[in-house]
Amino acid sequence: MTENEGRKIQLPTLEQIETERNKLKYRREYRKIFLSTIGALLVVAAIAVLIATMFLPVLQVSGTSMEPTLEDGEIIVLRKTDKFKTGELVGFYYQSKILLKRVIGKAGDYIDMDEEGNVFVNGELIDEPYVLEKSVGECDIEFPYQVPENKVFVMGDHRSTSIDSRNSTIGCVDVEQVVGKVMFRVWPFGRLGFLK
Repeated sequence: MTENEGRKIQLPTLEQIETERNKLKYRREYRKIFLSTIGALLVVAAIAVLIATMFLPVLQVSGTSMEPTLEDGEIIVLRKTDKFKTGELVGFYYQSKILLKRVIGKAGDYIDMDEEGNVFVNGELIDEPYVLEKSVGECDIEFPYQVPENKVFVMGDHRSTSIDSRNSTIGCVDVEQVVGKVMFRVWPFGRLGFLK
């Protein structure tokens, strides 16, 4: 008698078969749900990236040139647009970076500044409640200064440290370089809200 003949083959019971079938069915359904969830998350992430790139860029503030309005490390959202008014915050491309400044004058406007740091646009003193300390700052242009065609004159809110249109290093910003308007601060949560 061979060894195989001496052994009895034990067939699984119906309960064991049913249990194993349920396990396999659960695994298939779990895998299906897992893969569909991953797929949905990838689609949502792709849409979010597309929206952020096309319409609402998200940036982290670096530096102190926009204090107290924007502080170093804050995260903000811009709205892509080429329509902006004097006094609004904009982001613009400069040497492969995006700088944040405030629009002071548009094409054709005359910008003037006195020795105390007061800013005049077309002969009128502009109200700047966002500036805590007025200063002429890093200025190497002659005033009064007329903003050239298709350009905007921008300045940081922290006038003594900001390098902006007052300095020929940056100068007036071409309208084509403007990414959009600063709309919303998302971080830190304590300062969350729309920006003016």
